[in-house]
Amino acid sequence: MNKMKTSPCVVLGVTGSIAAFKAAHITSLLRQKGAGVHVIMTREAEAFVAPLTFQALSGRKVLRSLFDPPEAWDIEHVSLAEQADLVLIAPATANVIGKLAAGICDDLLTCVVTATRAPVFLAPAMNDGMYANTIVRDNIARLKRTGFEFLGPRSGRLACGSVGEGRMSEPEDIVAAVLSRIGKKR
Repeated sequence: MNKMKTSPCVVLGVTGSIAAFKAAHITSLLRQKGAGVHVIMTREAEAFVAPLTFQALSGRKVLRSLFDPPEAWDIEHVSLAEQADLVLIAPATANVIGKLAAGICDDLLTCVVTATRAPVFLAPAMNDGMYANTIVRDNIARLKRTGFEFLGPRSGRLACGSVGEGRMSEPEDIVAAVLSRIGKKR
């Protein structure tokens, strides 16, 4: 897909975490700042926020599966990967971080991330015990070595009731980092 773009294109991956509600605010803020947002939701994300929420906020159909029939013939994971100025996964669960670190491409989101040449930002969100787990830390280190950038997590009160590191960064901070990087890239 080689179309002239007038506004920056952000592909936003939303994964299965209670922090998915913050991704709705991220979508809204990016649109307010003039970015086009294509939302990809994992099946697990839909347990927390309805796709219709993101469709209303982004003004675009929410993409959910490699096997959804396209509106026009297009290999979506390739065309999205090519048109993205930046890919953001917020929230980024331990599951998606592990899949990306292992090179697993078993859904639309992981295929887009693997196919893109755009910068990829991840905003982790998980229980503090999960975030401290050696395997998760090794996966994060591996992704950082290959060029992935991490926004957070922060310390604070977590959905499970404990206080610790694993809270997703605030939407305003994430959007500021995304727009800063897109500005430098363009």
